[in-house]
Amino acid sequence: MTTPQHPPLTTTEHFAAGRRLRRAAPRRSLGDLVTERRDPLGILDAQNRHRVPELVPLRTARMSASAFAFYRGTAALMAADLAAGPSTGILVASCGDAHVANFGFYASPQRTLVFDLNDFDEAAWAPWEWDVKRLVASIVIAGQATGRDDAVTRAAARGAVEQYAATLRSSRRSTPVARYYQHFDAAGSFDAGSKATRRVVRAAIADAEKRTGEQATRKLTERGDDGRVRFIEDAPRMTHFDAEIERRIAAALDGYLQSARADIRLLISHYALTDTVRRVVGVGSVGTRCYLSALVDGDGSVLLMQTKEAGRSVLVEHGRCPQPAEVGDFVAAGGEGRRVVALQRILQGVSDPFLGYFRGEEADFYVRQFRDMKGGIDAETLDDASFALYARACATVLARAHGQSPNATEVVGYIGDGRAVTDAIVAWSYAYADLSRSDYDAFVAASSAEGEIPG
Repeated sequence: MTTPQHPPLTTTEHFAAGRRLRRAAPRRSLGDLVTERRDPLGILDAQNRHRVPELVPLRTARMSASAFAFYRGTAALMAADLAAGPSTGILVASCGDAHVANFGFYASPQRTLVFDLNDFDEAAWAPWEWDVKRLVASIVIAGQATGRDDAVTRAAARGAVEQYAATLRSSRRSTPVARYYQHFDAAGSFDAGSKATRRVVRAAIADAEKRTGEQATRKLTERGDDGRVRFIEDAPRMTHFDAEIERRIAAALDGYLQSARADIRLLISHYALTDTVRRVVGVGSVGTRCYLSALVDGDGSVLLMQTKEAGRSVLVEHGRCPQPAEVGDFVAAGGEGRRVVALQRILQGVSDPFLGYFRGEEADFYVRQFRDMKGGIDAETLDDASFALYARACATVLARAHGQSPNATEVVGYIGDGRAVTDAIVAWSYAYADLSRSDYDAFVAASSAEGEIPG
């Protein structure tokens, strides 16, 4: 930790800097969507070249399921589109893929459920509005996918931007330490909802509470005649690999322990690795290397750990966001897995204590506990009132995450009363939903012509 060479700016100075920025980057410019020289299918094809070849058809099939599924898998495409348009240039620690399906429940170290962002593969430093646009466009696409009245979808989109601005504005009155400790418990995040909303939340919480490591162990593993715990094959979703790769994974997990906290290293010393499989996860992540490992203690208790490949953030690779020099040095020294872990800890109110990382022979990786009461709410299944409340809850969480950055008060100064920014971002999000739908149609047509999905 280094001591600042100059006194930090005051909140008032940050706020004034944000207001001045309106002259160079007018708030209405956030509504401008630049569409020239785009190559959406080329970007997706380039991503596929770096993925496990036999899993690419599965990625294509999952992204072809709906316009919203396609949007979930196109963070790289959106980063390139955002880079082509106007920007405020106010950089904050960003999620990089803040769509509505990447918020949800998980267990805190105190074993309570919290509601927060839950995907950080693309996290990096980027303009604050990029995450907000990713979120609001997902609200529009999800609303359209379920045939909601446009007035409902538009109100939910506007409500999200307004909630984001209001939450950041409120946090301006808190100290950095108070903002750091803020987090949202699962049920409390939706207290203001209708009875129907509370029923949905209670059901989602009950489902998340069942998704424990013990439940996953019962579902995914079996104990052989020799007493060894092994994963049950379910190709192509879960497959074993040759002994050499398994040996390398086991050796790499030792590297992970060097990055883990001392208490976690001691805890894991109670266990021994018994089996590892490749496991397919998500939509956009399909084809990246992801492994599931079973560790067993002397009495047969099982701990499941997930190891996931960490590539360059799309905000950097496709969004061309310059990273602070110290961030570049940090990643160069520890790899992209180190970036994912660090930014997850920054952006979440509380994080998995098992988080760690290592550099493999082929790629960088990060490690976390598998399925520790992780769950979520499917925005496409909500009634209209619940949909609007869920959009606001996601925006609140995103604002809390951005509020950890020193430049957050500049964002408050730039946004002002919020009307101009809300109008611009909602207009941009509607335009982007149309563009994404056009990309989806082209993707499905191209994939069908190549025989990757049924015609």
